[in-house]
Amino acid sequence: MSDAKTSPTVEASLTALAVSLRGVTKAYDNGVMALGPFDLAVRKGEFISLLGPSGCGKSTALRLIAGLSAASSGTVRMSRHEGPAQKIGHGIGFVFQEPTLMPWTSVRENVRLPLKLGGVPKAEGRARADAALASVGLADFADAFPRELSGGMKMRVSLARALVTDPDILLMDEPFAALDEITRFRLNNDLLALWRSLGKTVIFVTHSVFESVYLSQRVVVMTARPGRIQADIRIETLEPRGEEFRTSAAYSDYCRRVSAALAPSYSGQSML
Repeated sequence: MSDAKTSPTVEASLTALAVSLRGVTKAYDNGVMALGPFDLAVRKGEFISLLGPSGCGKSTALRLIAGLSAASSGTVRMSRHEGPAQKIGHGIGFVFQEPTLMPWTSVRENVRLPLKLGGVPKAEGRARADAALASVGLADFADAFPRELSGGMKMRVSLARALVTDPDILLMDEPFAALDEITRFRLNNDLLALWRSLGKTVIFVTHSVFESVYLSQRVVVMTARPGRIQADIRIETLEPRGEEFRTSAAYSDYCRRVSAALAPSYSGQSML
């Protein structure tokens, strides 16, 4: 359970990797250096969290992986399977901090949107949207409108929309940050169950030490801007995790270790 400055998977064969970032930097036009040099390797099927202070480049790293932004230098590589997800969404699902749902249409149509844009026939798209909604526990709300849903339910819709293309890699940018604690805990448990059943590679951004330790196989702690890797801490526990882990001595110990690794990157900000 040793900490390391670089990922324990850096030396792994590229065939075992879902994501590889090598020497990546990102500078914006205003001169701000947001990220790097940044090196990260994520195995296929792995669940990792990026944890660090505001402005350290966590979301920037996700955008580079998703292809929504280009690196200033370095290489970003993804390994994706061939199939429908390769054509629709490029094998990546993205869940943003805000659900960003279309208020004028139904939950089903919100989830179907990536398939519609990808030219999937309507009947097939509706069936796949319904299956995605069932996977996040919203099978009975397909015909509802976003205004009729709670905050947690809206985030489930956003997750279903990200999953509807059957992506290999799921990127999640602080999706539960605005939710109350009880809802957040419930969604953490549901996300872990989905990850175990679907086998996706998940890269999850959070400001919460507690959340990162509970969810992740690895917590990648980042420095203040420009973001680099401060520590890469493997969370070794028996699976599946549940409330017994959240209240265990091992969980508390990991939270202390992650907090200690994070402390140098903060100046008067809360780490939890």
